[in-house]
Amino acid sequence: MKKLTASPTLPAPVRVPVPIAEACAPGSLAQAAFRRALLALEELRAQLLAAQEAQAAARQRYWQQVGPAAAAVVAARRALYAPLEGALLTPYFSRLEEAQIVQFIVGNAGALITRFGEDEAAIVAKYAAPRPAGAPAEAAAEAAAPPLSPQEQAAQARQQARAQRLAEATTLAARTDQQRLQTSAKTVYRQLARTHHPDLERDPAQQRAKTALMQEITAAYETGDLYALLQLMADSAHADAADADVLIAYTQALHRQQIDLKNQLRALQYGPDGAGASTGKKREIELRQIKRDLRAEAEYVQHVARQLSETAGLREVLRELAAEGLETV
Repeated sequence: MKKLTASPTLPAPVRVPVPIAEACAPGSLAQAAFRRALLALEELRAQLLAAQEAQAAARQRYWQQVGPAAAAVVAARRALYAPLEGALLTPYFSRLEEAQIVQFIVGNAGALITRFGEDEAAIVAKYAAPRPAGAPAEAAAEAAAPPLSPQEQAAQARQQARAQRLAEATTLAARTDQQRLQTSAKTVYRQLARTHHPDLERDPAQQRAKTALMQEITAAYETGDLYALLQLMADSAHADAADADVLIAYTQALHRQQIDLKNQLRALQYGPDGAGASTGKKREIELRQIKRDLRAEAEYVQHVARQLSETAGLREVLRELAAEGLETV
């Protein structure tokens, strides 16, 4: 028989080694699914941690570049409080103008809160009067609205009922999932505690090791970290001895945690500060524009502050705001 030889024009066959542990993985299908869910969750946790670190680094770089300009705007806006509050103590302004000044103060505080994350709660509490229910403006708006026909009223009622049922179902599902996680965590914790409690060990070295392990188990249970508890269970061979139905329940709990982690990861990646945001040269251009805008805003607010130091200047600013339909600069 003619011996076959490898063709010089064709590459030699490639043999891919198969890990023995994977090729001959012992255990049932439930055990295999449980361990796959653990590995998938571990990978998601690593991805989420990496995304959080990347976002923190990006935020730090952002504030290193934009922070000084933003701080200048914050300082300029806070400098508006003194002349505005001082004007309220003088007899030179009408009640309408005083109401405008109060709106100016509250609007300025709102800008500092929403745009820069500043704590202006004291200013808001001092000047923002809550509007009572059924205020004249709201009553007038309701009176001006055209009445609905019986069919429209019925359709509106059905829509509201559907929305309420959906909200109740969502709340119930979230509460049920939370109860399942808590129940699963408690069950795993008790199983691990029965096996690894140091009081059940007489050997001093083993007792010290189990004390450290029990501290880790307790910490995972107190923080509600079902993944860590299940990982400890898998490491201690409890998963191999567990009933198939129990493993299926744990696997389902891990899948729910995977969904939660995927949602968190998606929010980090595609949120305003995530990886889906602009990067590289485009991001640098955006940052330069943001800094230019902030510097221009700081200069404008400082100019307004100089106007507010005089009664005529404050009146002029109030007229300009009223003409443009604004409450604050």
